[in-house]
Amino acid sequence: MLSLSLNMGHLIVGLTALFFVLAGYAVLASAVQSHRQGSSLLDVLAQDTHYKYFALFLIPTSAYFVIANWVGWQYYQNS
Repeated sequence: MLSLSLNMGHLIVGLTALFFVLAGYAVLASAVQSHRQGSSLLDVLAQDTHYKYFALFLIPTSAYFVIANWVGWQYYQNS
């Protein structure tokens, strides 16, 4: 019998995957659909042509910024 124990890591990975699926749908799929979704947030994102990509690209851009700053700080400390 399999025993599944969920810890905080599984929760973070699951929520991250859910966020990217929902954000991908909101940004990419809703833009090509011509009918209204019934959700005001999805309708606003579908009609927008610029800022809808901000929510999707904010996380990888922030992660890159944090990693680049950490590496720069390590170079500074060890020089």
